[in-house]
Amino acid sequence: MGKYLLSFLFFALLLVARGQYSPLVTADTLSQKEWVNDKYSAMSLEEKIGQLFMVIASSEEGEAAAQRIKGLIRDHAIGGLIFSKGGPMRQAKLTNEYQSLSKIPLLIGMDAEWGLAMRLDSTYAFPWNMTLGAIADTAIVSKVGYQIGRHANRLGVHINFAPDIDINIDPRNPIIGNRSFGEDRENVALKGIAFMKGMESAGVLSSGKHFPGHGDTFVDSHKSLPTLDFTRQRLDSIELYPYKKLIKEGLSSVMVAHLNVPELEPENKRPSSLSKKIITNLLKNELEFEGLILTDALNMKGVSDFASNGITELEAFLSGNDILLMPKDFKKSKDTFLKAYRKGLISERRLAYSVKKILMAKFKAGLHDYSPIETKYLLEDLNSPENDVIYEEAIENAITVISDKLNIIGIKKLENKKIAYVKFGDGVNTPFLETLNKYAKVTQVNGKDISTLKKKLFDFNLIIIGLHKSNESPWKPYKFSQKELFWLQEISRQRTSNVVLTVFAKPYALLDIVSFTGIDGVIMAYQNSKLAQQKAAEVLFGAIPGKGVLPVTVSPEFPVNTSVKTQSLRRLGYSTPERVGMSSLKLAEVDQLVQNGLDSLMYPGAQVLIARRGKVIYNKAFGKPTYESKAELTTNNLYDLASLTKILSTLPAIMKMEEDGKIALNDTFQDLIPEYADTELKDVTVLKSLSHYGRLPSWIAFYLKTLNDKRRPSPEFYRNSPSDGFSIKVTENMYLQDAYKDSIYDRIGRQNLKSNRYRYSDVPYYIFKKYIEDNYNSGLDNLMDNFLFKPMGANYTTYNPLEKFPVNMIVPSEVDTYYRYQLVQGYVHDMGAAMQGGVGGHAGLFSNANDVAKIMQMYIQGGYYGGDRFLDSRTIEKFNKCYFCDKNVRRGVGFDKPQLVEKGPTCGCVSRKSFGHSGFTGTFTWADPEEEIVYVFLSNRTYPSATNRLLVKSELRTRIQKAIYDSLINEGGN
Repeated sequence: MGKYLLSFLFFALLLVARGQYSPLVTADTLSQKEWVNDKYSAMSLEEKIGQLFMVIASSEEGEAAAQRIKGLIRDHAIGGLIFSKGGPMRQAKLTNEYQSLSKIPLLIGMDAEWGLAMRLDSTYAFPWNMTLGAIADTAIVSKVGYQIGRHANRLGVHINFAPDIDINIDPRNPIIGNRSFGEDRENVALKGIAFMKGMESAGVLSSGKHFPGHGDTFVDSHKSLPTLDFTRQRLDSIELYPYKKLIKEGLSSVMVAHLNVPELEPENKRPSSLSKKIITNLLKNELEFEGLILTDALNMKGVSDFASNGITELEAFLSGNDILLMPKDFKKSKDTFLKAYRKGLISERRLAYSVKKILMAKFKAGLHDYSPIETKYLLEDLNSPENDVIYEEAIENAITVISDKLNIIGIKKLENKKIAYVKFGDGVNTPFLETLNKYAKVTQVNGKDISTLKKKLFDFNLIIIGLHKSNESPWKPYKFSQKELFWLQEISRQRTSNVVLTVFAKPYALLDIVSFTGIDGVIMAYQNSKLAQQKAAEVLFGAIPGKGVLPVTVSPEFPVNTSVKTQSLRRLGYSTPERVGMSSLKLAEVDQLVQNGLDSLMYPGAQVLIARRGKVIYNKAFGKPTYESKAELTTNNLYDLASLTKILSTLPAIMKMEEDGKIALNDTFQDLIPEYADTELKDVTVLKSLSHYGRLPSWIAFYLKTLNDKRRPSPEFYRNSPSDGFSIKVTENMYLQDAYKDSIYDRIGRQNLKSNRYRYSDVPYYIFKKYIEDNYNSGLDNLMDNFLFKPMGANYTTYNPLEKFPVNMIVPSEVDTYYRYQLVQGYVHDMGAAMQGGVGGHAGLFSNANDVAKIMQMYIQGGYYGGDRFLDSRTIEKFNKCYFCDKNVRRGVGFDKPQLVEKGPTCGCVSRKSFGHSGFTGTFTWADPEEEIVYVFLSNRTYPSATNRLLVKSELRTRIQKAIYDSLINEGGN
């Protein structure tokens, strides 16, 4: 008992030496102490010296290099390895081999400041520190640190040489720059602490670097010795500040840089890594640091030019370092240490002090209970969907609006905008442009010279300029070219348009801009990653707010901490399933189901979109436009929506009229069309007809009366080209008699009412179309364009799509062998709508899944979308209500609703508040306000023939809906 008590007291005394609690101590203090003492006492002198060295290793080098490392482990008992370039699977296998040869488990380290991808292929790159420095919420930085730690831990890495807590004051700094959290000492300290704690919570040791501070230099210590020629007061208040803060919070280790700091080390050009005054006197004694101290790489020019091999390492150790990183010549260094020990230059006490600290670190890293790396599922674990969730949250919070003079960001009034995009830089720009075009039509404009470019830009009223530089590493070139700087000034002087500059590069790129006078908005995205580009586009259009804070000064106009907060306009964003509580793995079932539909010839192709909580997390195209097509279907292709037209066009018009007092649910058809006063239809109400409880027929085949005896279009009613009295275009080379419009309404008026039960009917929508158009003295297509589609940015949503889109963008709906006798492509499939010139109240609308989702999302959001209120939330509630459920009528007012019995339009797993509709051509959309889910399925199941009912019989659309709900993750933890 006394032995253990003495051991504990000795250990406790060591821990609280100089008043600072050691960050290397674990909760199991006695076991740690016992393990450390046992391992130390069993070591030979050579083994003790070996523990001091971490040698560089790489998984991309060949067998000879691996054998050399194995020899150092087997014959010289080195203490650890720092892995450099290679791949995760190769590194894991090598680590297991190396560890199996080591008497005491090796301490494995890496430079993984922004993740393993800093060194390894096939791994994930998280945002650089400069990007994290722009985030106001430190909890997000902790998440990044934690995930990086998890990856390191999974790969058998015990110490990550991170975070970099240099305060980057000099924009010219060639080696730090983006690796720094910024120039504000408080920000750097707070972000450093958050990152450190996140990473340590994943079981990985942290390392603050580059002590005493490498941020205000313009020399790379890999190539030469930088000088910090500052007063002690300045060093204390700036460079040393983050170290003081992180040490108090439990920083595990400090990496000492190779710097010339005359104020701290008077000997001319003695590197800080070899300075006892800096390491022992300052770091250990003054700052009371009890964690591991290690050198920066000893093969760097900043230190290797000062002393010869072996001597450099010895001086580093005698100065106070515990671990000697990447010696130029390990064997020579070891021999030098053995001689120094025998001569008394290195005492046993000094050796024990560092070796035992190293062993304490190994215990803390779990090496007292070592197990090999499990290589099964390694790549999957390192590249899980969770990475994107964390990166996305980080970049959303980092993107910084630093100027918005005219409140342009997020962009509103899309109906009035003609937007151009100009690319600067040599980096990839596709994700940015593609995402911009999900919100509005944005045209990339190029010019061989500035004169040509300005002429092309003249017709646009908003110009977005994107500077795209390489995202490969933080050291890549980031500046504007001289030509680009000139073009930027010329474009911004042309005041026929507003200009917004978006920078996907290091913020210091803005330093070269002479004047921001004509630039109306500036967004800093920091990096040119795919997610940074997508999220910058979302900030521009108000899908997400701008929250970031500028971490460095980029001009007198924009000093450090500049931030313009912009608000969300509640447009759809784009994300990953896990971000909104859904499982990517389970959503793979949707892919399989859609593919099954293709394989079973239910349709030639389909688009499927899923959104939750205002974010599209699945938007895919499957198959081809037709079975004969060579081209693959894309998410931009347009489908004939068929009866989805009812709830996406006609119904919102009726709802708006109801708000404005132009129509009421208890109005009758004779109120809408006085000519029906003497018909059976006269007392049918708006409410009952929209609820499909108005005793009306399902549809009326108006076209049959226009065919001749051979069931071909009769010349009495049709012409091959437009002529006087024949201007209604049904399809290519087929024009209907203008007078037939009245015949349609006359035929409806002569309709007898059916029995009093639920009966789905298109007929009321003919009447509503006429009433709407008569009321506003305008066509339904123009009305909805101006009221809903254009302001919402639903640019792919239109009637008569051939007026706006090339034919190859429009999916064919049928090879018509009964009326039009031709391929129906770009013209509405529904015969009644075709006879109305393609604009029906019940059919005629074309769109893609993304645009359909926008309108459904507007409904979920109570009529609000993109900064505009289209409808009052109370109106939507009124129409999204089942008034005749007691009569076994499930429908709302225009909307379809979940079934009242076992079978119906949904999977049976949706909420009662949900609503949607289906379409004859193979379309379907459904929105669930309770789960905040929007689901869109578009297909052309009617191609080549509408007699193909396999999709309907299979109930595939609702089976997909079931898979969507099965993918929900229980976030309550119960």
